[in-house]
Amino acid sequence: MSYNIKVTKIEKSKVDELDFNNIPLGKTFTDHMFICDYDNGKWTNPRIEPLHDIPTHPAAMALHYGQAIFEGMKATIDTEGTPMLFRPKKNAARLNFSADRMGMPHFPEDLFIEGLKQLVALDKNWIPPQEGSALYLRPFMYADEHFIGMRAATHYKFIIIASPSGPYFSKPIKLFAETKYIRAVEGGTGEAKAAGNYAAAIKPTEIAKAKGYDQVLWLDAHNFNYIQEAGTMNLFFKINREIITPSLDGAILSGITRMSVIDLLKDKCYKVTERPIAIDEIIEAYNNGTLEEAFGTGTAVSIAMIEEIRFKDITIHISDENPVGQMISDTLNGIRSGNLEDKHHWMVKIERELDVTL
Repeated sequence: MSYNIKVTKIEKSKVDELDFNNIPLGKTFTDHMFICDYDNGKWTNPRIEPLHDIPTHPAAMALHYGQAIFEGMKATIDTEGTPMLFRPKKNAARLNFSADRMGMPHFPEDLFIEGLKQLVALDKNWIPPQEGSALYLRPFMYADEHFIGMRAATHYKFIIIASPSGPYFSKPIKLFAETKYIRAVEGGTGEAKAAGNYAAAIKPTEIAKAKGYDQVLWLDAHNFNYIQEAGTMNLFFKINREIITPSLDGAILSGITRMSVIDLLKDKCYKVTERPIAIDEIIEAYNNGTLEEAFGTGTAVSIAMIEEIRFKDITIHISDENPVGQMISDTLNGIRSGNLEDKHHWMVKIERELDVTL
């Protein structure tokens, strides 16, 4: 389906004010934003405008009942300077999976991708050229109908903003296994990218950071035994030459980086198993010397090496070397930059320039 996206360009870009070698995380945003409105049962008025504040009524339903979802994506540039998106169809599909769980309308997936393409094409000069850096893209949807009452909203906004970003973690990280608070339970909203999931994680994360840890390692809600995921990552463990990642059980986010890493590992002939894995098993593997490696995967972090896990009074020190994690990181970076073959056809090039007027 063809969409007429109205584009209004900013008069003067602020990109020259950005130091690409020192990008503050999540604080700098590009010149433009994509917006679309849902009213009377359909999405209307798709447009790109200069980045600006959005007027919000104090009774906007998202503020009271939490109908808000989002996606996280990255745009990079290849060796020829062409902007590229990584598996955008998967993000479009996951946004609608989240929307369905939260009682929100689906957003047209082809408009999702076209809006991304046009926004990135317009703001491509904001894409950092350094390996491991990218233009972080944040599509999100929220209920902006002003109504006090417990029901699904009838008016929503879908917006895409973009923020240049450097590497999320510059060194291996430490995880604190939480045994009081929970992230999600089967039947809840843990497998959706719902804003409230992250709100509930803020306090435990701050507690973990105060103890000297980078993120929370979430355990199951019943016995605090089975590993779910970390704060911004799915998790992988290499035990006795086998790569194990927790299986998706309705309480774990289906990470797009996760599914890509599984494919890359299988390409390299590693044995990859998706199954429940208990913290007790990690401790046992540590004690008998078969815990060889651990790393996290996610859009923001890409591949994060894990050097330590704390569970109650047990400290698990993981190997200082992460050959598998590093190989996967190098492979993903190579595919995103165009230096390695994209044999799975994950990358979507944005090859056309926008012909727009003020």
